[in-house]
Amino acid sequence: MKISQTVTKILNAYESDCPGTKANLARLLMAGHLGGTGKMVILPVDQGFEHGPGRSFAINPAAYDPLYHYQLAIDAGLSAYAAPLGMLEAGASTFAGAIPTILKINSGISLLPGGDDASQAITGSVADALRLGCSAIGFTIYPGSNATLSMLEELRDLAEDAKAHGLAVIVWSYARGNMSKSGETAIDTIAYGAHIAALMGAHIIKVKLPSAHLENDLAKKEYIAHKVDIQTQAARVRHVVEACFRGRRLVVFSGGDAKDLTGVYEDAKAIRDGGGNGSIIGRNAFRRPREEALKMFETLIQIYKEKSGGK
Repeated sequence: MKISQTVTKILNAYESDCPGTKANLARLLMAGHLGGTGKMVILPVDQGFEHGPGRSFAINPAAYDPLYHYQLAIDAGLSAYAAPLGMLEAGASTFAGAIPTILKINSGISLLPGGDDASQAITGSVADALRLGCSAIGFTIYPGSNATLSMLEELRDLAEDAKAHGLAVIVWSYARGNMSKSGETAIDTIAYGAHIAALMGAHIIKVKLPSAHLENDLAKKEYIAHKVDIQTQAARVRHVVEACFRGRRLVVFSGGDAKDLTGVYEDAKAIRDGGGNGSIIGRNAFRRPREEALKMFETLIQIYKEKSGGK
């Protein structure tokens, strides 16, 4: 595998990591149709845990089959496929080496109340990720929840173990709990959560696209006083990237709630123009018919290949 200059520059920003971890980051960044560009599109399928099978897959029954998702990610030329333990185990041998995989190592279920006490259970291990040939582990934190501090302690231990064994660490950082619903996607809380993930040693940080809402009164004063540009989606993406060590860490953005294709593409253009590293998009892919999902991914990849502004 020849590594591009762009990817080499990205890897150089991870100064403390061992060759194994850098090799796995390189595999993620060199895979698929965006290989070598510094951009990524990842398919995550953890919604069965989060929302249940009916809410996730009834609209597209083929998606009940874990192998469907492996094949969709491969055929679309994506950077990686992320899923919980059982989903990866179901196709681990059939698709060994075909696409980089990410073991989502903790999960929550919607049968339990969340709110201020939102948390997740650890549902996989670093040993599982190594056994399955994964390139990375994925871990969710809920900045703002009453469980935040214990989740950070869990992440600290798992990240240390993963890095010691040459795996990359991806953190899903979703603001939740002790805030308004609008606060979960407010620019100040999204940037704060992304920064926490960077401080915890994440190699790749996954957040939601932020709104222009400012949740915290003290943060709002600083944003206004220093004229932080948050007027456009691209400007907000740029601010989140800046919060992640001024672009020294990879930042990808979730696909969010189900939306039409125009919305999916406009989000990607804003991510590209704001200097984000790509999309990690699940329900907006596997809830669509396969051919429509493949066409969507083809268009997304083309958007990320274009220069800022679509030129």
